[in-house]
Amino acid sequence: MEIKTITSVHNQRVKDAVKLRDHRQRARQGRFVIDGAREILRAVAGRVKLLELFVCEPLCKSAESLRVLASLHNSGVETWHVAPEVFEKLAFGDRHEGVLAVGETPRIELDQVDVPAGGLIAVVEGLEKPGNLGAVVRAADGAGVAAVIAADARTDFYNPNCIRASLGTVFTRAVCQATTSQSLAWLRCRGCKIFAARPDATLAYTDVDFRGDAAIALGSEADGLSEAWHAADVTAIKLPMLGAADSLNVSATAAVLFYEALRQRTARG
Repeated sequence: MEIKTITSVHNQRVKDAVKLRDHRQRARQGRFVIDGAREILRAVAGRVKLLELFVCEPLCKSAESLRVLASLHNSGVETWHVAPEVFEKLAFGDRHEGVLAVGETPRIELDQVDVPAGGLIAVVEGLEKPGNLGAVVRAADGAGVAAVIAADARTDFYNPNCIRASLGTVFTRAVCQATTSQSLAWLRCRGCKIFAARPDATLAYTDVDFRGDAAIALGSEADGLSEAWHAADVTAIKLPMLGAADSLNVSATAAVLFYEALRQRTARG
């Protein structure tokens, strides 16, 4: 593996990588940045194509950072040794684990999403906060949800905040973006039972059957779900709210619903 050195924060490769914090630049370049050793390892496990690796050896102190270096040794990924001040510019937030990668953005269409028979699907509509989207994916990963679809999203799965909030599970779950109409048509074609989390629903989430082919739809905290999810073949469900607030954070709601579905699917008998 050829190792090159960058000592200036004005290096063009560094500038191009820093630009990837912006959604428009990610779309334009077809690339995204992966900050953090754990996230890079999960990207590798998820078969994301890595294009560049930036390494600051004095900061590579954790076992996970060393695993990144070992796993990518002789991999053909273009590797750059960078000075601490260069890594400071590259790193997102307070992440200083000494490794940062640039990957090729996966292009996954809805009809390419592989969901096993009887799998549970999550749809999140209109989310604009990448941290919320990442937290939903993390909950989906923990509860064994087969796929997460971002419908009419105002952010993307490869935003650094989303990757971080998901703990890198955006690379190990089936995820994709689509429109709301495409998502509903795809779910109906699969014969899914569709459940929509809505504060105005009368049916408690504990009174429905999440087993078999099923989908859970959640909306943004600001706007909730659109009218498309009020269709006759969509069952509205709610969580009990016993205090002053009428709803939970979307990721908290997702976790409750995903784990109730898991409980039903794994219960004996």
